[in-house]
Amino acid sequence: MSGLRVTLSVDDGHPLDMRTAALLARHGLPATFYLPLCNREGPPVLTGAQVRALAQDFEIGSHTLTHRFLAGLDERSAWHEINAGKRALEDCVGQPVQGFCYPGGRYRPLHVRQVQAAGFRYARSTQNLRIDAGSKRFEMPTSAQFYPHPRTVWLRNFLSQRDRAVRTPALFALLYDADWLVRLHRLLALADARGGLFHLWWHSLDIERLGLWSVLDCFLADIAARVPRSRRLANGEVFSAGAAQPPAGSALLRAARAARAVPHVPPLHPSTPSENSAI
Repeated sequence: MSGLRVTLSVDDGHPLDMRTAALLARHGLPATFYLPLCNREGPPVLTGAQVRALAQDFEIGSHTLTHRFLAGLDERSAWHEINAGKRALEDCVGQPVQGFCYPGGRYRPLHVRQVQAAGFRYARSTQNLRIDAGSKRFEMPTSAQFYPHPRTVWLRNFLSQRDRAVRTPALFALLYDADWLVRLHRLLALADARGGLFHLWWHSLDIERLGLWSVLDCFLADIAARVPRSRRLANGEVFSAGAAQPPAGSALLRAARAARAVPHVPPLHPSTPSENSAI
């Protein structure tokens, strides 16, 4: 029997996430919803009552306070987005928020350390073409976005990101057929054959704009038929055993947790954003 595991995530906290949640619940699939408290790009976000209702059944993660791309911010502004976003979301749901997702996948090593300092347990990137959890708890990769990207986009994205050797098999799966949905099914089958981790993510607003609700429904049904409940995971459960955590007694963590001040974390490459930016 295959050891395939599946984890799903939904970004941006649009009110349509409630429809996504109902779809996931119908198939018995857990997921992690990454939520900002507002979205400076304009789209509406879930109300506090909706966030609390969502948190009853799904893992809630932070997507900064106002959905800012961290690579374009100074150190203090980035810290505010990361730290204040976590605290405000925790105040809303009344429980710890353990996971973080970098908006747009645009971040630098400085921001990885700030996420750790804020007290998150893990973070998700938008690096794709992976059928494993990766080795970096604060740069968790994904397999694919549920979106009809043409093959040229996948190829361009592959060439622009690191870890090419481990990502090559998934790339081949996503270049095989002209039909984007056939390609996603091939990627799922590849993860299944290798006993890997299939991490699918999407935006509910994209599903609405492109009229993909029935298509997503069928794809989730295929996942549910293929994967037993014991191997359907929220993002945070991927790292529930055996993954390294930041040292609890580190000076960085103590400074961050005291008075919620900005920790001084010198950037390794202050002018170079992460290669994990979204498609």
